[in-house]
Amino acid sequence: MIVGVDPGERRVGIAVADLETRFARPLEVIDTKVVDPVVRIVEIVNELDATKVVVGRPTDLKGRAGLAVQKQQVLVEALIGACEVEIVEHDERLTSVIADRALRAAGRSAKDARAFRDAVAAQVLLQDYLDSNP
Repeated sequence: MIVGVDPGERRVGIAVADLETRFARPLEVIDTKVVDPVVRIVEIVNELDATKVVVGRPTDLKGRAGLAVQKQQVLVEALIGACEVEIVEHDERLTSVIADRALRAAGRSAKDARAFRDAVAAQVLLQDYLDSNP
């Protein structure tokens, strides 16, 4: 299993994929005001016996690192220290936009879409990683 992480200030989206099907699916959204995302991600990695964690790297449309990258780097460093699996970063440009469109196309209400968007964004991120790393 591979775990995908779409980091955010308020919420962190989590997705998973198994290496056989190479198909990512949303798993959950971590509310960072309630749960320490590093602790929960380590729990997920251990529960699923994951071999890798792919963390989204927030960049602008030109590929430049923005202010959110500093916070993402704190998460990456914490995961490197807490997990015994490989931690990789992957460009997460437009994952939330794609997730919003997919949820609207699936008929989700705006309220439902907001609650689940971050997990779907993590799915988009993880699927893109899988597709670009055959």
